[in-house]
This record gives sequence, structure tokens and C-alpha cells, in this order.
Amino acid sequence: MYKAEVKKVTVDNYQEGLKKARGLIKADLVLKNAKVFMSHTGEFVEGDVAIAGGVFLGVGEYVGEEEIDLAGKWLVPGLIDSHLHVESTLVTPSELVAQATKKGTTTFIVDPHESANVSGTKGIDYILEETEDAQANVYVMMPSCVPSTHVDDNGAHLSADKMAHYLDNPRILGLGEVMDATAVITGDSEMTKKLELFRDKVKDGHAPFLSDKDLAAYTFAGITTDHECVVYEYAMKECRSGMYVLIREGSAARNLEAIVTGIVENQTDTSGFCFCTDDKHIEEIHKEGHINYNVKRAVELGLPIQKALQMATIQAARCYGLKHLGAIAPGYQADFVVLDDLEEMQVHSVYFKGKVVSDQEDKAIKSYDPELKNTIRICDFTADKLVLDHEETRAHVIQMFEGQIITEDSLEEVPYAMQDGKKVFSPDDVYQKIAVVERHKHTGMVGVGIVKGFGIRGGAIASSVSHDSHNIIVAGDNDSDMMLAVEELMRTGGGYTIVCDGKVYETLPLPIMGLMSDEGYKMVDKHLERMIPKAHAMGIPEGMEPFITLSFMALPVIPEIRITPRGTYLVKEDRMLKSPFI
Repeated sequence: MYKAEVKKVTVDNYQEGLKKARGLIKADLVLKNAKVFMSHTGEFVEGDVAIAGGVFLGVGEYVGEEEIDLAGKWLVPGLIDSHLHVESTLVTPSELVAQATKKGTTTFIVDPHESANVSGTKGIDYILEETEDAQANVYVMMPSCVPSTHVDDNGAHLSADKMAHYLDNPRILGLGEVMDATAVITGDSEMTKKLELFRDKVKDGHAPFLSDKDLAAYTFAGITTDHECVVYEYAMKECRSGMYVLIREGSAARNLEAIVTGIVENQTDTSGFCFCTDDKHIEEIHKEGHINYNVKRAVELGLPIQKALQMATIQAARCYGLKHLGAIAPGYQADFVVLDDLEEMQVHSVYFKGKVVSDQEDKAIKSYDPELKNTIRICDFTADKLVLDHEETRAHVIQMFEGQIITEDSLEEVPYAMQDGKKVFSPDDVYQKIAVVERHKHTGMVGVGIVKGFGIRGGAIASSVSHDSHNIIVAGDNDSDMMLAVEELMRTGGGYTIVCDGKVYETLPLPIMGLMSDEGYKMVDKHLERMIPKAHAMGIPEGMEPFITLSFMALPVIPEIRITPRGTYLVKEDRMLKSPFI
């Protein structure tokens, strides 16, 4: 297990620290009259918390050079997001950290494979550089699958050789989510090189619905975490295999209720569980919270607050070998959250290395490499590429679900209309059209399929965020609006857009790699506050986040059926269909 680098102390301040810990001389800072959560034992104790040099000295009775009376407020360790893609928040990494820190998250385990799939190592370097001076701990997992599978058409290829020089960076904790489970299980040579390169570090997983024997092989290879569990039973299979289950509650994938309900009903030991957001819009972070929301929701479902806090702090730190984080205890880094309300996880103030996190509302967005702004490269895109010939047989339909990113492959008879003397698929209230347009290498490829459960009527919705290759994905009930939506994203250099009745309703430009805005989170919030309700008004179910859910319909590692630039893909069969009709 990788051990994060901890700040070293000199003999002089070590001796001074001993005296301060013993209460022989004043501590730098003492928080008086707090209800302190002790994450090692899962209990609250009342007392003072002493801090010096950015680390905790002790809990008890202390006197400080500076004293703050908390008057009975709760004090908990800084919360840890065990797995997230900052790109999915739609804002720059430094902005996300600044905003999520206000919700009590002080440590972020970031996987930049979205940026890497578009811009390779330049994308990874952008994430590292953007967060190097953050008022939080931002660690990075090296993307393992760029591209994610052999059927992906992305913008870069990340080999083990290209990863090697990152190993000396103390902020690189290990190997990011290994999405190509097949490559692991079969011992693929390139994947084996990556696993071997990170043999002494954490290796994140991505393994939904593996069989028992395949899961055994996957964990035998050294995979230690997974955030893709959607049901309690599968989460327990992974726990029994020695994996940490990172319970995800994001914008599209909301798995917390199913897993925590199972934990509560079965009185399950929670030591193998942590929390993560994975993919969550900045607008939703502002509205409901970050990891503090995961804790709050788990408690609402019956999990004791002490267990939820351990999952959000010490267990995540242990999972990633961060021995200096996750607890209010002597020698630990003084990252902590003061709460006004424990059950609501209402944040009063946040501290990083013993200092209150300053308000960064007006912090300017950093400049970035111009190459990261010109990533939409599409040629020969014409309306006829969206036409789907109807072959008078049943078709493979992508069945979508509210609150989930999994799909079902449903064979159904679908409607048609006559166009230029031939039958073509014709969307209606039940079935709509979905397409992915390759945008990295001017290939001209466009894959077209049929979707059910998305419900959009009277227009189209499109995004240049489409996991993990991030081609342009579009869904709608007519070709002309779908065409206009794609053209709008070509014009803006990427983003989200909604087209209604032949007109662009609104667009959120995401010019940084087609993934992130450079206009600031307030502008992103403003766009989404108009666009998301409009998408629901056009028929997309209220329990379905329109854009993030759509983006995952292109990810060919999650069962059962997806759409790619090459066509409809049957995940379990590893089979590409040029036409969805059988």
C-alpha cells in the first residue's frame, strides 16, 4: 500500500511539539469546548483540541496562543471523496476544490481519465497543475484505460511507458479505475505492464457484475477498490474478496440508498466501505452537498452517524494509505470541519492544515494551454448519417433507468416512417434516436441507435461529455434538431446544448477539452438552472439527470448495451452492431 509523503519535522520543533502536546507550553491554536469525533473508536468526546504546525497535538484540556470557543459545536475530521472525476463537475479543478471544500471535503482522490482520453498526458498535467496550490489535499490516480476498451475511439493512448515518469510525484497515489476488466482477467500484456508498474500502490477498480471466478481473478491481480456496485449483494461479494467498496452518490448514478439499506438491514460491518461522488455537477454540489450529503443521506437511511463518519474519513484514508489523514489525533494533519448541525451535516467552517479555509469566491480562473481548447475535430457530418434504415425486424433497444447508468438490452418492434421511398426508424413517445459522432481524429464515423426510457420529445439534447472517449453524443426525436445540436457544439468547441422545435434553446459552452467551462461556476450554475428543467419539460424523467445520464450511454464497459461511433455495442457479448436491427 502506498504511503503518502508526510511533512517532516526538525528536532527543534519536534521537542517543542512534545511540550505543547503535554500542555507544558501553549499550543498555537486551541479549539475550546468542542464535541470531537474520534474516528479510530467511533465516538464523540467533549474537550479542547490543540494544534501546532498544521498538525493535531491532542484532545483534552489545553491553553493556546489563539483560542476559539466552539460552544459545543461538533468537530469532525476533514471529509474524503474516495473517487471523483473533477471534469464531471463542469468547472475547472481549482474551482471544484474551492467549492466542495466549503461542504467539508478536504481530501480529493481524483482520476483524470476524462482529460487523458481527450488530451493524453497534457490533460493529466492540467489537473495536477490546476490543483497544486489548493487549500485541500488533491491526490491523483493515474488513468489505467486510455482508451477504456478496444472498441473506443478517443483522442489519446496512455501506455505504461508514458505513465512511468509520474511515479516520483508524491501526489500520484496509484492506478486509476481499471475499466477493462477483461484485460485484467485474461492477463493482457499491456494491462499487466500497468499493474506491475503500480504493484506497490493502490489500484482502483471498475468491475460491475463480474462472475465469482472472474472477480477472484480481478482481485488476485491486486485491484483494491470499486465504485461501480449498484446493489448490496454485489457489494458484499467484493467486500468478501477483500476490496473496499466506494459507495457512489453522484448526479446520475445514485447507489447509496440500495447499498446502505442493505448494510442497515443486515447489520453489516462497515469497515470495508467508503464514500465517493464519481460524477457530480457543480450545480448539485451547491444544492445538496458533497461528501457531507453522502453522510447525511446514509444517516437518514438508518446508519449510525459514527459509522457514516468513519466511512467518510478514517476508512478512506486507510484505503489509500494516507496515514496522516482521517482522524483528529496526535500527529495527524489538522484538517477538520466544524459543524453547526450534526445530523444535517451543516458546515460552520473548514480548516486545512490548522488554518481556516479562506473564501475563494473571486479567485481568477488560471490560464491554460490553448491546445486544450481546440479539441472538436469533426468532418463530413451530414444529416443523412443520422438516418437509421428500418429492416422490418426487431431491434436492440437501449433501455435506460432513472437514478442508474446501467442499461438493459431489449429486443423490440419499433416504429417506422417512409422517407425517400424506404422505411426508416421514426421516433415516437416511447422510442427515440441516439447517436455518437466521433470528434477527435476526423474519421467521420457516426453510430446511430434506439433508446427507450429517456423520453425526450420536441427536440434534441447533445453533449461533448460522453464517457470515456468523449465524442459528441446526441439524443432526440427528429434528425434536424439532432443535426443542429451537433453543429452547435462544433461551433462552441464543446459543451451541453438543448435544441427545441428547430432552435437552440440554450448552450453551456465547455471549451476546455470539451469537458469544462472557463467562465466560472456561477455561469455554469446559471445555464444548468435553465437547461435541466427544460430537459425535464421535454419529457426526460424527473429522476434522471439529463446530461450526465446521457453521457454514460457511450461507455462500453457498463452492461448491457451502449452506443459508440462504430454502432450499437453489446457489452456482455463484446459485439458491435452496425445496425441495431437483428
